[in-house]
Amino acid sequence: MRVRRGVSWRLAAKAGPACSDGETGRPLKRVSAEPEANPYRLRPEAVAEPPRRLGAIIRYLGPGLILTASVVGSGELIATTVLGAENGFALLWLILVSCLVKVAVQHELGRYAIATGETTLEAFDRVPGPRWRVSWVVWLWVLLMLLVMSVWGGILGAIGEVLHTLAPRVPIGAWVWIVSVGSIGLLIGGRYAMVERVSVILVAIFTFLTIGCAAILVARPEAVSWTELWGGLAFQPPQGGLGTAVTVFGITGAAPFELVVYPYWCLEKGYARYSGPRDDTPQWRARAVGWVRVMGFDILNSMAIYTVATIAFYLLGAGMLHGTGQIPGGAQMVRIQSNMFTGTLGAWALYPFYAGATAVLYSTLFCGVASLSRVMADLSGLAGFVDTANYSNRRRAVRWAVAASLLIPPAAYTSLGEPVLLVKIGGGAQGLGLPFLAFAALYLRYRHLPKSILPKAWLTLALWASATVIAVITLYWVVWQVL
Repeated sequence: MRVRRGVSWRLAAKAGPACSDGETGRPLKRVSAEPEANPYRLRPEAVAEPPRRLGAIIRYLGPGLILTASVVGSGELIATTVLGAENGFALLWLILVSCLVKVAVQHELGRYAIATGETTLEAFDRVPGPRWRVSWVVWLWVLLMLLVMSVWGGILGAIGEVLHTLAPRVPIGAWVWIVSVGSIGLLIGGRYAMVERVSVILVAIFTFLTIGCAAILVARPEAVSWTELWGGLAFQPPQGGLGTAVTVFGITGAAPFELVVYPYWCLEKGYARYSGPRDDTPQWRARAVGWVRVMGFDILNSMAIYTVATIAFYLLGAGMLHGTGQIPGGAQMVRIQSNMFTGTLGAWALYPFYAGATAVLYSTLFCGVASLSRVMADLSGLAGFVDTANYSNRRRAVRWAVAASLLIPPAAYTSLGEPVLLVKIGGGAQGLGLPFLAFAALYLRYRHLPKSILPKAWLTLALWASATVIAVITLYWVVWQVL
């Protein structure tokens, strides 16, 4: 057993639920779970064979839905609609690239977590270079997360604007604090199952509402032409502002934040536990490869949902706002965005839009804080501040992280009071952080991933292609800033 600063190296795990054996569909024997069992630790009795049939695989999807609920919010409702309002349909290509190019990095980090049982920060702590308690890559991520919290400040401001519209006697700033403090109570005891259920509900609400409006818009030739849509798939630089474009690239799809937290949800779902402690036997490899395959379905399912939703938001911004010169921003951001729905469906859609916008935005806040609290608890263990090998200690660290994560964003909004600006700050930081995550994924792939579970050649090629595209787009933005 290897022990690093109070973190035991994955020898036990929470007992898994009943699992279908991929061939017959019959459930395997359920193993009783111990009180406060640690879902991050592996033990042989939690092993379960991976499902092989699509129907059985669907039962084990979930981490991607949490990621989707986190993805489709500030980036899509705020940054994407602003990009569409600024540039029309010209940057549709950027939306597609942003949603697709990061999937290979996400898959590689998830594969590593399943194969080793290590969290993302534990993996990043292996990257060589300067360190103080933990690797420089871990501290870089911490800095990135402090900037990401500005995004949540923008989200709270947008939610406060909606609630202020419905209850004008309460100022926007007061609503921001009410929502933030109320969320602490909701999240402080939330475990995986609760987070997943809430995520599914919020994802369903905003997906159906937004895609429905976009479909109606596309069916109106005076609003959208197929020539414009095809033209948007050809590469062309942004006309309305490269800053917003970089924000959208950084924050839409699986942003750096989601790339880091996704493996945590895979671990809590049980993909690594069901694979079992690594012993490099053929049986372990078959299980691990099988659960990586399940994770692949989970990633593709979430990618399909957030890509369609992101395109829908972009089309609404480009089709309904660009021609009128309305750019969402300031205290009127949500009111301007409501024109996308009322202009498509009629005046009656105003309040359904408020409900959908609140669901979209709150899903990002809810799932983002739930995710960040787990990573920050992990950081406290890696840095030697908390013995997170004791799951009760980890749970307490998660609760403290929830409270801290929900007190900083409203303070950011109170300081700046501009939701779009706050989102741009966090999104731009995520865009600049993408190359470092791609580098870390490549390093782990070649230096620390068990050889018995290496990805196929085409997946490795996709990872290199993803890292290259990310580096080129980031470099383009840096050069544009200098020149």
